[in-house]
Amino acid sequence: MANILLTQRCVRSCPYCFAKEHMSRSALEATLSWEDLIYLADLIQISGEHRVSLLGGEPTIHPEFVNYVAYLLERKIGITVFTSGIVPPRTLEDMTSAFRQIPEQRLSFVCNLNDPHLSPPTEFERIGPFLEEFGPRTVPGFNIYRPDFSLDFLFDYINRYGMVHQIRMGLAHPIPGAKNAFVSIEDIRTAMDRLVSYAPSFRRFRVVPSLDCGFPLCAFTDEQLGMLYRIVGDPIRFGCSPAFDIGPDMSVWCCFPLSTYHKKSVFEFNSIGEIVTFYREKLRGLRIEAGGLYEDCDECTYREEGKCAGGCAAHLLSRFRNEERTRMEEIYK
Repeated sequence: MANILLTQRCVRSCPYCFAKEHMSRSALEATLSWEDLIYLADLIQISGEHRVSLLGGEPTIHPEFVNYVAYLLERKIGITVFTSGIVPPRTLEDMTSAFRQIPEQRLSFVCNLNDPHLSPPTEFERIGPFLEEFGPRTVPGFNIYRPDFSLDFLFDYINRYGMVHQIRMGLAHPIPGAKNAFVSIEDIRTAMDRLVSYAPSFRRFRVVPSLDCGFPLCAFTDEQLGMLYRIVGDPIRFGCSPAFDIGPDMSVWCCFPLSTYHKKSVFEFNSIGEIVTFYREKLRGLRIEAGGLYEDCDECTYREEGKCAGGCAAHLLSRFRNEERTRMEEIYK
């Protein structure tokens, strides 16, 4: 599923921000035009796709946000909006009026929430109005960027605003060439112990954790995996595949942590499938050359069988930045 950035401006400055390096190299004032939105809608439908994610920055600050969503829905394209929940009041009024009758399976939200104890004091007040209106169609998202994190506030938000009983869990990774907060390789297992310690709360509140890409399988014990399986009900995937992003200038890249790795133009491809194949091959070459996060990854049967990718490739690229150029030249592009 394509991720389309409507704007590159944001309303927060999260310490772990995946987009920091991309934003620093881009024109922050850039916004997606109507012409390019229509081109992307055509590309999505020609490719046989039926859903798209709208991102930023903060997508709701785009002056045409409500109209863009309405247009894509009219084109029979389902939408997931990734937002901070900090929405301009007038835009929120327009959203409430325009989207109230839209089925949740056609329009949904993922709201990235930060621990209020580690955030500006007014942030919760700014998010509340959005959750009051759209909580029931919103999945809370949370990014782990330190091993001593807390999830207690998320269970409170879910109950208070009737949010979807699921938490989309992300693991913050280093952005090659930038400085952001992330869980070091040495602390990943500690962070996963912390995550699994919330199993009783997940069961009590009937909330399902959903692990995004970049989690290494070996960070969990067999007992912990069994515990997660009982909560989730499906096998947990530890893969790494292109979740490609398209910028307002129609540039495209593999994902935000790899935003400087083989960045291209959408106009170089004829379909969504071509974009996915291109970046899948780049990731495959990187994995063959560099393996995974740990030395054991080279001989790991789970990695050989495709059950685990060996963690996020951003760690590998960060490792290569200061080494002698002894690998395939492709790796350093």
